[in-house]
Amino acid sequence: MSEIGLRERKKQRMYQVVSDIAIGLFLEKGFDAVSVAEVAAAAEISKPTLFRYFPAKEDLVLHRIADHEGEAARVVAEAEDEPVEALRRHFLQGLERCDPVTGLNDDPRVLAFHRLLYGTPSLVARAHTHQERSEAALAEALGGDLDARLAAGQIMAVRRILAMENWRRIAAGEPVEDVRADAVAAAERAFGWLAAGLPPSLRGDTE
Repeated sequence: MSEIGLRERKKQRMYQVVSDIAIGLFLEKGFDAVSVAEVAAAAEISKPTLFRYFPAKEDLVLHRIADHEGEAARVVAEAEDEPVEALRRHFLQGLERCDPVTGLNDDPRVLAFHRLLYGTPSLVARAHTHQERSEAALAEALGGDLDARLAAGQIMAVRRILAMENWRRIAAGEPVEDVRADAVAAAERAFGWLAAGLPPSLRGDTE
């Protein structure tokens, strides 16, 4: 087990190191201006080795947020209360700690990463596939039927739009503390609408 654990840790370090090198190059020169071969050379690995870790060039960037894929499904699976209430609480906790995934973060490195991600069409398209997988996982966690799939689509859209609005304001120069109250109010409002409109089994109320 220890040998397996060591190999897995080395593999994860390789993912992280190569992704960080690639993102640094993309931020410096632009995503389209940097080739996969250039990333491989900078990481001191072969191009075939790089592709074993990252099947597509876009995955070099998306790796940084890969751990958030399926996050909503995990929250629901581990929750002791109703799904929408658990997801509301989780999003509000993210706002409180300025989790970059909520958009409420003004760290220059986070802003630069988001500009790269949202400013590159191929990355936006690749991110959409991550969103689709997250939505499918959430639908399965909610029961897997049509109601669950409809609910998952609405929930993921709310999370995405809230985060994008926060990021848009922060990227435009507004301080985090000026955005925070509006971000919390918007999240409370949006999740309230979800709770009121979804099937009773998925709502945060018990009436």
